[in-house]
Amino acid sequence: MARGAGHKGSGGKKPWRRRLGCLLFVVLVLGVPAAGGGWLWWQVTRPYQGYPGSERFVTVAPGTGAVHILEQLQHEGVLADAAVARAYLVFVSRNPPIQAGDYRFAGPLTLPQVLRKLIRGEVVTKTATVVPGWAMEEIADQLAAAGLGRREVFLRLMHSPELVSDLDPAARDLEGYLFPETYKFRLGTSEREVVATLVKTFRQRFAKQVRPLLDGNPPPLHALVTLASIVEKEAKASAERPVIAGVYHNRLERRIALAADPTVIYALKKLGRWDGNIHHDDLRVDSPYNTYRYAGLPPGPICSPGAASLQAAAQPADVPYLYFVSRNDGTHVFATTLEEHSRNVQQWQVRYWREKRASGGGGAKN
Repeated sequence: MARGAGHKGSGGKKPWRRRLGCLLFVVLVLGVPAAGGGWLWWQVTRPYQGYPGSERFVTVAPGTGAVHILEQLQHEGVLADAAVARAYLVFVSRNPPIQAGDYRFAGPLTLPQVLRKLIRGEVVTKTATVVPGWAMEEIADQLAAAGLGRREVFLRLMHSPELVSDLDPAARDLEGYLFPETYKFRLGTSEREVVATLVKTFRQRFAKQVRPLLDGNPPPLHALVTLASIVEKEAKASAERPVIAGVYHNRLERRIALAADPTVIYALKKLGRWDGNIHHDDLRVDSPYNTYRYAGLPPGPICSPGAASLQAAAQPADVPYLYFVSRNDGTHVFATTLEEHSRNVQQWQVRYWREKRASGGGGAKN
């Protein structure tokens, strides 16, 4: 019969106390007098801090033996006695492996508390959040700012399609495949490992959350991720993502230019000409990413889409719309005909911004 959560075992003692009793027995058998057993108990149970300040960072190098690690911790003032720690590790903890990495020890800790951190591998990590809709340059900036490596190395790795060449043979780089998520990395993780983790997360999330949505004739992955990246930049309200994907799906089927502002912005950034606003002349920029000038999808993704946008691209809403315009509050007005769309533009763009300027409520629209 399985033991219940409340089972206490031998006499209700805590497991570590029972094991410590075993250790004391071993010590006594080896000839240590009773006074020595009391000293040993004191060494194990007392909180200890032998270093100045409030904390101490210690790096455990891979492949380092337990004896050397414990001696290192004694030298750093984290442990009072490496020999006692070694005996506890062997006879009480049953000699488990110690995990390599960077550790932070704060304040007085008992010997079992120190060893528990080492056995569990509770290493210091650095956190970085990749936001949906960020392009490679923004992601590289964030990773570097989090102290995970050098920006130029991240960008060099991201500009190579090597990590996704089997997944998307048409990929020119990793744009679109650096999955937006909050990541924790151990100190010392290489830039290559960081980038590989972002790509691995894309693979895992796509396989679990997107691929099951695809029917028997799915679009090429390159096209799906490219469409999802545009949806990511256009949609602010979650409920509108499938609708916006449906609009672009309809335009692609009818071979109508997508006319997506985010692709123009991406083109301008690549040319070093983005100043924070789209101007009328920008819509004529000669770039394959300019979806006003060139019909069809751009050459590749323009950012890293999140799961919701990938799902929307995999299952666009079945809608009749061919146009949409922003209400300037994160939502859009959709239209089926150009005439209807023109009225919406007049109301939500021309008139809205004219009245805004007249009331002194703001400047030009981005």
